[in-house]
Amino acid sequence: MSTNSESLGSVHGSVDTEGKTGWRKIMAFIGPAYLISVGYMDPGNWATDLQAGSQFGYRLIWVLLMSNIIALLLQSLSARLGIVRGLDIAQASKKTYPRFVNFCLYILAQIAIIACDLAEIIGMAIGLQLLFDLPLIWGVSITMLDTLLLLFLLNKGMRRLEGFIVSLIFIVGLSFLIEMIIVKPDLPELAKGFIPTALNHDALYIAIGIIGATVMPHNLYLHSSLVQTRKIDRSDSGIRSAIKFNFWDTTIALNLAFFVNAAILILAASAFFRNGYHEIAEIEDAHKLLSNIFGPLAPKLFAIALIAAGQSSTITGTLAGQIIMEGHLNLRIAPWLRRLLTRMLAIIPAYLTLLYAGENGLGRLLVLSQVVLSLQLGFAVVPLIHFTSDKKTMGKFANNTLVKIGAWTCALLIVVLNGRLVIEEISKWSAANPASGFLIHFVISPIAAGVALLLIYVFMKPFISKPVREVAIPHGMASVINNIDLVAYNHIGVTIDFTNNDQTAIRHALMQGGKKAAYILIHVVETAGAQYHGTQVMDHETQSDFDNMEQYVNALAQLGYNAIAHIGYGSRGDAIAGIVNKEKVDFLVMGSHGHKAIKDLIYGTTVDTVRHLVNVPVLVVKATPK
Repeated sequence: MSTNSESLGSVHGSVDTEGKTGWRKIMAFIGPAYLISVGYMDPGNWATDLQAGSQFGYRLIWVLLMSNIIALLLQSLSARLGIVRGLDIAQASKKTYPRFVNFCLYILAQIAIIACDLAEIIGMAIGLQLLFDLPLIWGVSITMLDTLLLLFLLNKGMRRLEGFIVSLIFIVGLSFLIEMIIVKPDLPELAKGFIPTALNHDALYIAIGIIGATVMPHNLYLHSSLVQTRKIDRSDSGIRSAIKFNFWDTTIALNLAFFVNAAILILAASAFFRNGYHEIAEIEDAHKLLSNIFGPLAPKLFAIALIAAGQSSTITGTLAGQIIMEGHLNLRIAPWLRRLLTRMLAIIPAYLTLLYAGENGLGRLLVLSQVVLSLQLGFAVVPLIHFTSDKKTMGKFANNTLVKIGAWTCALLIVVLNGRLVIEEISKWSAANPASGFLIHFVISPIAAGVALLLIYVFMKPFISKPVREVAIPHGMASVINNIDLVAYNHIGVTIDFTNNDQTAIRHALMQGGKKAAYILIHVVETAGAQYHGTQVMDHETQSDFDNMEQYVNALAQLGYNAIAHIGYGSRGDAIAGIVNKEKVDFLVMGSHGHKAIKDLIYGTTVDTVRHLVNVPVLVVKATPK
């Protein structure tokens, strides 16, 4: 396998599967598919399943079954890619397609993640409203806080994250099992729903929404990365065993997801379609009717399951965002910051919809988000089939003929259905809004044509040529180490914060320069006055800091060291970097606070800020325990 950047590097190979047998072996592999399965039962699925059940009864349950079969095939191929090549789909794309195409694929994948996140925001907000009577605008705002939950779970390791997700899935599944007992579906009619029937325009729109809500493009990226969290034997038999265990993991998890989706559709068909309520497109309407028809228990279970589904799905969306950004763009940023950016991009349309279309517009936006997801599917599915069918890179684990036929048939079905929907929607918009002809003909249609040409290129490129490019690695390649000359530092900076960090930081600084170097002790005053008045401020804290710094300088002078004090004002990172650059410091020592999770967001950003603003070595030393 070629050298490449590890996907989700912080947890890559963190779960050991070697040396285990029987059920312990199975349990070691169980996990990745369950993180994937939450994307198959998120609030976006609820909207499409409720519409399908209320408008068409049990007749579209065959679409759900077909979507689940397609998902099982494609997710298995995604896992196979990650296990055999040690690459996720984004990294493999980086190796196959030109930079501009990768940028376009990243944009499309990011749109899919935002659409998915939008569904989770709306679902969480609706669930909170149904359970606690909280206004939707407040519910949307509260969803920002899940960034902190994600950061906490990631710091606890992959197994803890998987355990949290599985517990949420259990809550969703149990809620709907009880719901099925309450609504008592018509079993003969339900059985007929598994027979495929022709689709009119309305049914096609919902069917494509179901496919988009079920087979999510970001889940394919995510699965190819998550399987790499398992440390496996890299022999042929070890790889074959890993593929087998991951297939069973995927099969069980996705069938559980199918049960939840089918339960929602059956619930809508049994409770609404059967009672003459054929236009239930809103989750809130479903909740109210459940209360009227079946009493208080059913709607409470419905709301609890909705919140659990939304919260679990938002975590997997963040992980997928990390994968596509690192793979396609070779760009790595802090997970909490990426999560915050994605959430902000999704919250904006939710806020605008609430302001201009009211609460009723959220349900339509929820279904639209799932159609957008489906439109992105081809750009993940087509490369995936190419990558897993390539005998040069996959060897004996490449797709056989039967799998290729099945995979390309699924891809063709997805692309044709999406193409038909786009054409019909553009025609409808044109007929309904004659005045917007310029916008449709010169903006919307060219964009649709450009996306279609991009998909054709992505499909044709591997057939035309197969150049093997090295995957760009965020950290670069190791360089050759020859003779190493000693480095003498003349101006050494030490950050001071008047804690037990100071002694440790000063000691390490003195070890670097001895008595020949000059030492600049740096402290930043962060009072409100310092923020506004800078060097002109002389409040009690600033005066105290001056006195403390003089004590350090005098103590070092008595030991024979040349030291001076410098006080900065305002933002810690900017002030420290400014003093380092002004005083021509050639080596900087900073103390580490050892903060974790939420405290790291509040206190632990100074080192990162300084590192990016200075061009000198920075030594971060751990604080001495109190």
